[in-house]
Amino acid sequence: MDPAITTLCVLAVAAFLFVTELIPLAVTAMAACTALGILGVLPSKQVYAGLSNSTVVLFGGMFVIGAAMFKTGLAEAVGLWVVNKAGTGEVKLMGAVMLVTIILSSVSSNTGTVACLMPVIIGIAQAANIPASKELMPLAVAANVGGTITMIGTPPNVIVTGALSAAGLPSFGFFEFALIGVPLSVIVLAYMLTIGRKTIPIKSAGAMDADAVEAAKKEAGAGDDDAPKSKTKMWISGLILLGVVAAMALN
Repeated sequence: MDPAITTLCVLAVAAFLFVTELIPLAVTAMAACTALGILGVLPSKQVYAGLSNSTVVLFGGMFVIGAAMFKTGLAEAVGLWVVNKAGTGEVKLMGAVMLVTIILSSVSSNTGTVACLMPVIIGIAQAANIPASKELMPLAVAANVGGTITMIGTPPNVIVTGALSAAGLPSFGFFEFALIGVPLSVIVLAYMLTIGRKTIPIKSAGAMDADAVEAAKKEAGAGDDDAPKSKTKMWISGLILLGVVAAMALN
């Protein structure tokens, strides 16, 4: 069989298993690589060669650092402090939510950032008698645009940078994405605080919110709310994150 046809067949089976999750996702991914090697599409030495790629290593490292931020409660503590300082006014609260989300998502997982801030925002919205949707929609939007600020803010940025390096071309710097990401974030922030907030559907927090929060936290690897939080571990994870960002920015 033609290698291209074989590859498409393996890809189709892998896609089906990814969507249905009949077996663990990691097993599906490794099985697809193995199948391509057994079927002769890839030489045996290249089947798992991608695991040593610098981009993959970078992903792995940032996932660990991001998980530390969420499990120690650092991300949630930062978000809670900023949101509490903003008060209970709808516009001020929205601005604070978006600002802290943009900053956190620029150096960590968008999903994890949203998962950690959702309980805080829902609680404050209920206490201030503000529809939860008025703060949760800006949260989601800010998480998306925040990822465009740095090279590690979102996976596509890292992949593109790695592809340029592999091709022997000049790659993007750590903060070069900010030339587009920062203006985009400012524009989105200004829009949501003026025109955008008037178009957000009004929906109050309900019973489904708790389930949604737990599902998002599980996906992001966030810690247990009831588990004791160590301030020392928060400081350690925060300092490591700052050190990594500084080292990557300064090359």
